Amino acid sequence: MNKEVIRLSKISKKYIRANKDIVVLKNINLKINAGELISLTGPSGSGKSTLLHIIALLDQPTTGEVYFNKNNFSKSNDEGRDFVRKKGISIIYQQNNLLSDFTALENVIIPLVNNGYSWLESSKKATNILTLVNLSNRINHFPSELSGGEQQRVAIARALITEPQLILADEPTGSLDRKTANEIFSLFLKLKSKKHAILYATHNRELSNRADYKLNILDGNVVKKNERSS
Repeated sequence: MNKEVIRLSKISKKYIRANKDIVVLKNINLKINAGELISLTGPSGSGKSTLLHIIALLDQPTTGEVYFNKNNFSKSNDEGRDFVRKKGISIIYQQNNLLSDFTALENVIIPLVNNGYSWLESSKKATNILTLVNLSNRINHFPSELSGGEQQRVAIARALITEPQLILADEPTGSLDRKTANEIFSLFLKLKSKKHAILYATHNRELSNRADYKLNILDGNVVKKNERSS
């Protein structure tokens, strides 16, 4: 039985706009285990990014509780949430947010250096991670010298460098062609085999159907669909 990584209990989220409550999420209950590959679907504006931000401890729910490794972070301070994000949770965005003046290797190194590792140790580990994503021959190239798919693989390598238990991806293949999107998905399958938990938001029906199961957001509710046998 796989280990529980994230659990949401009775999560709701609303915003007040012009004295009117806008309810984005309603009473969400959800559990994500290690080694699960899960797609998150729903129309634009349905709350996918909001849900990912709550799971990533970047945003707080209006009501409800968020557990990471069975520890309640709903009311934890910024320092506690920052520690988990540095060590246990990584996020991959559609816009890869690479630093243009840094090489692929340097972009991947940054999270480890920020966590107190030496440059030499970080460099060795980043080289290994870039080899894992088939970029060993591009480590000294700048983002402008890389294709869109290569840039996204650098972003994935950067997300992996801290060995997070949970990887969240917000439309990671949205701007990529089909061949490159499939390459990125193949990397997710490798990560799943290493017992990372992966939740990725996507509008790509083909890729969403290849997950272990789908979570669909509609009208603030999350419905679990199409669970596959392993």
